[in-house]
Amino acid sequence: CMPYLIETFDKPNHQHVRQANRPTHLDFLEANKQLLLACGAKLNDDGSDGGGGVYIVDVETREAAQAFIEADPFYTAELFAEVKIVRWRKAYLDGVRHI
Repeated sequence: CMPYLIETFDKPNHQHVRQANRPTHLDFLEANKQLLLACGAKLNDDGSDGGGGVYIVDVETREAAQAFIEADPFYTAELFAEVKIVRWRKAYLDGVRHI
């Protein structure tokens, strides 16, 4: 597999949408944890929610990465203003060199 990095950016003033859909989003992540190398919310320096997230998914194609994020409850709730997907080279992961 070639990992893909997915970065999401919430729509302004949509924290209520994020909070309302967080439980089903977490269930989705748990159900798909075999695809996740890493993921988490982006935070402000003070630890408050930064309005987006980063996922590194281990899938075969960009289309699979797109399908993954489109199935996320945050996506289906129309939380995101923008989603960026790029291939990611796994150089180091958990302190282990891969190249």
